[in-house]
Amino acid sequence: MIRVKNHPFFIADIPIKKFNSRLYETMFIYEHSGSKKGIQPDHAKKLARILDRLDASITVQDMSLPGYKLHQLSGNEKEIWSVWVNGNYRVTFFFENGDAFIVDYRDYH
Repeated sequence: MIRVKNHPFFIADIPIKKFNSRLYETMFIYEHSGSKKGIQPDHAKKLARILDRLDASITVQDMSLPGYKLHQLSGNEKEIWSVWVNGNYRVTFFFENGDAFIVDYRDYH
């Protein structure tokens, strides 16, 4: 289950500090109702696994798993990392002091 510190629905101190609100809302709904509205339906299970792994991770390298295609972005986003969901869809994030920030799900190509 995705838990967010200081969120009214969950009280837990976990590594993910800030979600893109659309991603959080979408995954909250998916995990509680099974609705896949707002995400590609065939991405739901993998996206949940990626977010669970990110939740448990304390370094960027913890996300370096086969099939995730972890890589650092370039240019103005060089502090942001990306893992592959499917096709052009990625989950993007950065770590600071063992915490994940700005978690997003996007088609960035």
